Amino acid sequence: MDDERGGSVRAAVEAADAADARLPVYDGGGLLRKAFPHHWSFFLGEIALYSLIVLVLTGVWLTFFFQPEMREVIYDGSYVPLRGIPMSAAFDSTLRISFDVRGGLLIRQVHHWAALVFVAAIGVHLMRIFFTGAFRRPREMNWVIGVTLLVLALAEGFAGYSLPDDLLSGTGLRIAQGIMLSLPVVGTYVSMFAFGAEFPGQDIVPRLYSLHILLLPGALIALVTVHLVLVFHLKHTHWRGPGRTGANAVGKPAFPQFTASSGGLFLMVFGVLTVLAGLVQINPVWVYGPYRPDVVSTGAQPDFYVGFLEGALRLVPPWETNLAGHTLMWNVLLPAVVLPGVLFLALYVYPFVEQRLTGEEWHENHLCDRPRERPVRTGLGAAGIVFYAVLLLAGGNDVLALSFRVSVNALTWIFRVALVVAPVLAFMVTRRLCHALLERERELLTEGVATGEVRQSVAGGYESDHRPVETFRPGMPRTPLSPPGRSPGRRTGRPFRTPRLPARRRR
Repeated sequence: MDDERGGSVRAAVEAADAADARLPVYDGGGLLRKAFPHHWSFFLGEIALYSLIVLVLTGVWLTFFFQPEMREVIYDGSYVPLRGIPMSAAFDSTLRISFDVRGGLLIRQVHHWAALVFVAAIGVHLMRIFFTGAFRRPREMNWVIGVTLLVLALAEGFAGYSLPDDLLSGTGLRIAQGIMLSLPVVGTYVSMFAFGAEFPGQDIVPRLYSLHILLLPGALIALVTVHLVLVFHLKHTHWRGPGRTGANAVGKPAFPQFTASSGGLFLMVFGVLTVLAGLVQINPVWVYGPYRPDVVSTGAQPDFYVGFLEGALRLVPPWETNLAGHTLMWNVLLPAVVLPGVLFLALYVYPFVEQRLTGEEWHENHLCDRPRERPVRTGLGAAGIVFYAVLLLAGGNDVLALSFRVSVNALTWIFRVALVVAPVLAFMVTRRLCHALLERERELLTEGVATGEVRQSVAGGYESDHRPVETFRPGMPRTPLSPPGRSPGRRTGRPFRTPRLPARRRR
């Protein structure tokens, strides 16, 4: 019996050696024990990943029934109000998926909801990285990859949004063509290249379809893979706490604990998206009808991820300049081309600029900052969020004016002023709150927590008793942070360490 066991063990070892000679089997075993820190904010990136998986699964299913063609057909499907109406084959196939294919409407809505959650999860995940300083060395390239993923997700969402060729998506394409035409000198050529002819042409839907199902998903999956590889290679950031340093990672092992919790999160994401698709209607294209160049959908509102562009277009006054026989449409070029370019350029370079200003460009950082510890960075982030929110609200100024019965012109001017003033106020208020929170925390760590007991001193005065802080939130330091007037605490918010005194000479 022992000989048989020994033979089985030797056979297993030989098989493992043979496999390791061809595949990284033993190295993979070490990866299975890799520690992943546990905190709710670290799941935001996983939500984006699992939304992408749902998008791929539902998108593959939809390709079996969708026809990316602009040829005109007469609708004769199940939706009676549109029978006999001429429309493109793309819109006709979208209606058939919704009404004639079993489960088609559910899959369409799962796909659309997953797209919204995917873009939102990437944005919130980037905000978590930004506010905690997880973009610093050695993770600058992962930040660049994350911002690129956001750009590709926006392009992928717009391409998919435009495929049904309904009145709402056609209006969006018309706006996109206007943005192309605003480009100096080359605008006409870019528009003709994209649409294949004068708007709307016959080529835009097939070309968007190729981008939507092949090129952009391939780029997204490739960058997500590189992103995950870098996370494994550089190790995950974690919050300060007992036993946690910049040289280790404290958390769940990849297998089986992290794998089980992450798999459960995937099932939750899939379930929530399915429930949303089944209960909450989204993008009812049959209500809008097929696209016609001479008709615009009333109250047309884009999805949130491009709503800020719509708002920017509505806020800029009608500025134009005639130069050497060319008309520069500043009211389109500035909000739709220059503004997004500046915003994303700022996101790309921010990690390098901040580290240069704070002197941290040569130091590796593996511990997360709490937002209050970096008042300037947190203030800038709050200002950016308010800036985006004002533009998003401005994108629906007509709907807001109708709902609240106010002048659309007055509302436009309110948003113009708010776009300049509100981010500055948000920066100042947020920075002040961060300093106040740090000061309060410094008092707690220095003096302790008030017990509520009051005693009378020998001199006749009254004093309140304090006890040391016993409970600490994630990332909260055990020693006071640097006072506001001392460097580098005033500049970066890093914990101030008292210089070590020289040891006494032994006698």
